[in-house]
Amino acid sequence: MISSVHRYLAALLVLLACGSAFAATDFHIVDTEGKQHRLSDYRGKWLLVNFWATWCPPCLEEIPDLVVLYDERRDKDLMVLGVAMDYKSGKEVADYVDDMLMSYPVVLGDEGVTAQIGPADVLPTTYIFDPHGKLVVTRHGVISKEDVERLMAAP
Repeated sequence: MISSVHRYLAALLVLLACGSAFAATDFHIVDTEGKQHRLSDYRGKWLLVNFWATWCPPCLEEIPDLVVLYDERRDKDLMVLGVAMDYKSGKEVADYVDDMLMSYPVVLGDEGVTAQIGPADVLPTTYIFDPHGKLVVTRHGVISKEDVERLMAAP
């Protein structure tokens, strides 16, 4: 009988193996505060780029974990960027960001953003880049704090 831990590790290995099918080059995006972000800005840190929408229940589920990750690790080894997709207005996104106490930078996403980072046909979609700027995981669906920490701790 295969334990749930073994199934999880096997799934993680598959994700790691498939994660680099789309490799972003040095993207250039601007957050809602006007700050520019490039992949190269975060060399030496893990970078998590999370595509989400205000109407998306799984996004609502994972955002608190991403806030905790960012708040605990932003000065050490991790950067989180949120990319709002399929929104009606910037105000709608800003209100949602305030309601969810999102402390990490948020970008108003569009086709230009997905063209640089990768598709976000399923929400949430998360791209994780290692400290060298290499895409190591693309996750469609909810990602947890524990998922990210396990990945960061893996040899």
